[in-house]
Amino acid sequence: MFIIAMIFGAADITFHELWSALTPHAQGDNISIIRQIRLPREVAAAFVGAALSVSGAIMQGMTRNPLADPGLLGLSAGANAALAIALAFIPSLSTLGIMIACFIGAGVGTLLVFSIGSMKKGGFSPLRIVLAGSAISAFLFAIAEGISLYFKISKDVSLWTSGGLVGTTWAQLQVIVPFICFGIIVSLFLSRQLTILSLSEEVAAGLGQNIVKIKMMLYLVIILLAGASVALVGNMAFIGLMIPHIVRFFVGKDYRFILPMSVLSGATFMLFADTLGRTVHTHYETPVAAIIAVLGLPFFLIIVHKGGKVLS
Repeated sequence: MFIIAMIFGAADITFHELWSALTPHAQGDNISIIRQIRLPREVAAAFVGAALSVSGAIMQGMTRNPLADPGLLGLSAGANAALAIALAFIPSLSTLGIMIACFIGAGVGTLLVFSIGSMKKGGFSPLRIVLAGSAISAFLFAIAEGISLYFKISKDVSLWTSGGLVGTTWAQLQVIVPFICFGIIVSLFLSRQLTILSLSEEVAAGLGQNIVKIKMMLYLVIILLAGASVALVGNMAFIGLMIPHIVRFFVGKDYRFILPMSVLSGATFMLFADTLGRTVHTHYETPVAAIIAVLGLPFFLIIVHKGGKVLS
């Protein structure tokens, strides 16, 4: 899929040119397009797809909520609002600064959703969490929109909120990709504990797990992955919802297999969506967020209709 994404697009790239671009002495217009535009873009697509898929899988396992997704439960909206605030008050902020702001925003968004979702007696149910996530997301997106209009930074904010990979640079990747890699590696080390936690907290406690410590570490991983993704490409819902369900259909419910397969499947899906966005209407780019929404919304409705067991 990565090779297909590199070859297809508005500019016709041959496999020979793609291979030549990997050598230091090759020159030409298409070689420059590959190195400076298409390659960083597709690398970003792969890492963002992996990060959002893993964070969605972790959220579904922790909350035992089949509808959990960073884009649906306030993380992306919180990161987006923090991004708008950062650009409004510190316009010269670096990529690292933007990412840190997104981490903080994702954390605040998550805290608000789970606080409101658990206010009612009996704790939070999957439906209550989704409703709280929808309300908080709408509120935070309204804040981001209001700030961007008031401070006249709508164009800057829309570069992220549109969910686009256009203009991704190597400098951005050098800052953000290490955080995504770190988050994924930590999640793989915690995959066994997540599998036990996904059964029930009583079982996890009975097996001697420190539930609070594990949950805190997993929440930090989710915030790290979601915040880094928003800092790079903006709000991107449904990937973290779809991919874990699809992966479970093939590998079962053991997160020692779900998480690594989510990395590969999420990266592949994101590359596919980006390629489709660049080729479905050649010379005019369809936002990748729109492509994913078209595919993801029916999937979401099917899961709701089937009670969360569409692919289980």
